Amino acid sequence: MSSSVVSKFPLLFFIAISIWWGFYYQSNSSLNDFGQANFEFLYLLDAFIVLPIICFLAVKNKKEALLKAVTLCCLAVWVGSYIIPESSKFIWPYLENGRYVVTALILLFETVAIITVILAIKTALYDDVDPDLAISQPIERVLGKGVVAAILNFETRMWTFALLAKRIKSENYQGSKQFTYHQKDGAQSNLLGFVFLIALEMPLMHLLLHFVWSPMAANIVTVLSALSLVFFLAEYRACGKRPISIDGHDLIIRYGLFQPLRVSLLNIKHVNSNDTFVARDKKIKRYNYSGAPNVEIVLAEPIGQVERIYLGVDNPQQFITSIKHKQ
Repeated sequence: MSSSVVSKFPLLFFIAISIWWGFYYQSNSSLNDFGQANFEFLYLLDAFIVLPIICFLAVKNKKEALLKAVTLCCLAVWVGSYIIPESSKFIWPYLENGRYVVTALILLFETVAIITVILAIKTALYDDVDPDLAISQPIERVLGKGVVAAILNFETRMWTFALLAKRIKSENYQGSKQFTYHQKDGAQSNLLGFVFLIALEMPLMHLLLHFVWSPMAANIVTVLSALSLVFFLAEYRACGKRPISIDGHDLIIRYGLFQPLRVSLLNIKHVNSNDTFVARDKKIKRYNYSGAPNVEIVLAEPIGQVERIYLGVDNPQQFITSIKHKQ
């Protein structure tokens, strides 16, 4: 079984025990002796003993396993406060108070880690290091390689381009030959259009929801719109600065804020031009903003499930010729 599936076991177990014990505690039948056997330790054993053990068995990185276990245990306390009847709570009130202390400690740890990462990234950008390495190395030094690190890499890359785009230079990215993609079908101009559209729509939507629906709904939608604005602004800046590169015997595919994909040139069976629409498929990886991708890469050996990669680049013939020349 793949490690990505195994790593989801803790969350699936947490959901399963929450649903089962929720049904158990809220039922009034022979299952719980008609409400006389609603013992809190039943959910407590699963949530605070079995669940952490599953976390450490399913997640190889011990720091990530500990963080996941603590997070799920805090969620279990929150769920338990709703599903366990008040008359059956003896230990739970103390746990409900203690979760705030744990949450504060986690936030303190995360804040220190984030500040350290930001300072490391800023220093690396000033030293003309590859911007992707400047972002990933400090994060992976703290969290190791895994799903959490990959998500944080993406988030950090987004905020880096949103706030520090002027410090990033295309020539600092690894690769002896670089290819752009921001001009194809007006990709960068379209992204800028989305930025202006969201910025203009946000205050109008906030006022409309505030008076028509509720202030809370208006605030929630405005926060989500602000985050999408940051994303599109970062994507707009990234697509003009993060190139697709040939680095030695590897092709490094960077596209906007996407996680970089490194493909060995020896693993490329065919590289051809393309002018037709490409539908989504689990065996296909698409890097293209609009229109039809103009380059097709057929892999000799699949990368995971991916057998074909489709790209949209500014100069497809130059790209194809360079790949064939390097091969």
